Amino acid sequence: MQDNTRRTFIRTAGATMLASQWSRVLGANDRVNVAVIGLGGRGRSHVNEYGTLQSECNIAGVCDVDQASLERGEALVQKLTGQKPKGFSDMRRAFDDKDIDAVSMPLPNHWHALATIWACQAGKDVYVEKPASHNVFEGQMMTAAARKYKRMVQIGSQSRSIPHKMKAMSLLHSGAIGKVYLAKGLCFKRRKSIGKKPDGPVPPGVNWDFFLGPAPMRAFNENRFKYNWHWFWDTGNGDIGNQGVHEMDIARWGLGVDMPLSVVSTGGKFAYDDDQETPNTQLASFDYGQGRQLVFEVRGLLTGTEGGLGQRGGNCIGNLFYGSEGWMSVDGGGFKVYKGETNELAMEEEAAGRDTAVHMQNFFKAVKSRNHNDLGADVEVGAVSAALCHLANISYRVGRKLNFDPRTQKFTGDAEANKMLTRDYRKPYVITEKV
Repeated sequence: MQDNTRRTFIRTAGATMLASQWSRVLGANDRVNVAVIGLGGRGRSHVNEYGTLQSECNIAGVCDVDQASLERGEALVQKLTGQKPKGFSDMRRAFDDKDIDAVSMPLPNHWHALATIWACQAGKDVYVEKPASHNVFEGQMMTAAARKYKRMVQIGSQSRSIPHKMKAMSLLHSGAIGKVYLAKGLCFKRRKSIGKKPDGPVPPGVNWDFFLGPAPMRAFNENRFKYNWHWFWDTGNGDIGNQGVHEMDIARWGLGVDMPLSVVSTGGKFAYDDDQETPNTQLASFDYGQGRQLVFEVRGLLTGTEGGLGQRGGNCIGNLFYGSEGWMSVDGGGFKVYKGETNELAMEEEAAGRDTAVHMQNFFKAVKSRNHNDLGADVEVGAVSAALCHLANISYRVGRKLNFDPRTQKFTGDAEANKMLTRDYRKPYVITEKV
């Protein structure tokens, strides 16, 4: 069977042959052959992390739409492992490669869902960075694809594998501060102005059409490329869906909630006159009824700390939980529990060890067990946390409080808001309900 015919066959929703039939069967001691798709700053971090896990995995391939980034990625793998990986300029060629077991995808947000669905259809297990999706619909389709093709899909929400954060959540669930009524996520991460830049020619070696993928076609602009894509609605979700989704995930984990009954989000892009579209100051509140609320705050400008959370390099990033008997602070440095009217420090623990490598090891465990329940951040978990960020952004963009029905996964009586649960996809990069 020709490669292009096989590709079309396994990506067709009605295909009768399971994608897993192209997957290599791994034994407990086998190394997982991984291809890293996307070689920007986070992609190079993925390569470095996998380079420390060579007893568990082999970096078999690297891929990027930018030829220069691809060549740097190939050189980095060779330096770390002594072996030159296969190089791909089109992720679909990596998905087609029978020697590759899994793909690790630190891609721009707007590519997370389609790339994951393609990979699942091709029989690959997936580690994809947070947020799980660019919109709510995409998270649902990613979950459907993972289940249909029996693929392991881990979201890069490393907190789910960090020991002190896992312990903190367990303490909350066991009543360490009584009944938890409020979770607050903080993303006070300093973000300087991106300025204004003119449109220009596409740099040599860059496939701009494929970079944009499902997003609308735009003229090339340096501010829409290489990290600053986070600050444009076409490709990113602002800092609530960037750094913030980590804390959003922890907030709902500790509170023990999924989708809310209502959301209201306000804020703006303050202080700067630049190309950025997303807010640099944002406050969102989610109501769950039964005396439970989740509040999330983003500040990209100069700010102080809150709730005793550590401030590192001008940033204050973490979570606060309030209960009937006390409160808890949790961040990358550890956690603290305060009890009673005297606000007594009842317990504290400092962080220990690395985060991403442990999360990747957890992914490999599930790749070998073939049980998605072994994943610390299964796609369904990550999709819900990302969805909260999306709901907040929708409320911010339409400028009003929105009521939400967790049963139907729709806003109540608001066609404008419901339209923003998905997007208009640019052909041929279309996600449909048939995965």
